[in-house]
Amino acid sequence: MNILSLLPFILIIGVMFLMTRSAKKKQQQAVEMRNQMQPGTGVRTIGGMYAVVKEVGDDTATLEVAPGVHAIYAKNAIGAVLDDEEYNRIVHGITAEDVKVDEVPDDASSLTQADEPAVSSDDSPIDLGKKAADADAEPKKTDGEGDTK
Repeated sequence: MNILSLLPFILIIGVMFLMTRSAKKKQQQAVEMRNQMQPGTGVRTIGGMYAVVKEVGDDTATLEVAPGVHAIYAKNAIGAVLDDEEYNRIVHGITAEDVKVDEVPDDASSLTQADEPAVSSDDSPIDLGKKAADADAEPKKTDGEGDTK
């Protein structure tokens, strides 16, 4: 037998070996990624749904798919574990440039006296126009028994 006749078979076996090796490597990386999930991490499922990990079990993960809505998924249904910046960009549309470091929190629990908003000198109530609309309306006429006419 000539070595040239065996060359195609050797080449095919070599390509198959490399393909299975890279597939096993990708599979091992996916398993490691899923094992590193922690509560509070944003994930994308293999179905394309974005959620936040609430609890991680041996073979399952509890995901919060909407505020107050929890679902249990198999770990192998997690397609990608996302970092916070990517999750906020995709789900909430918030980019790193949108986040301001000096921003005051909504609840204003960390305000100091120097940070308190100034009170306007005009403390008069704001007229929403409701009284004016009621004054333009024709007054209701009643007969002596309280019934409107």
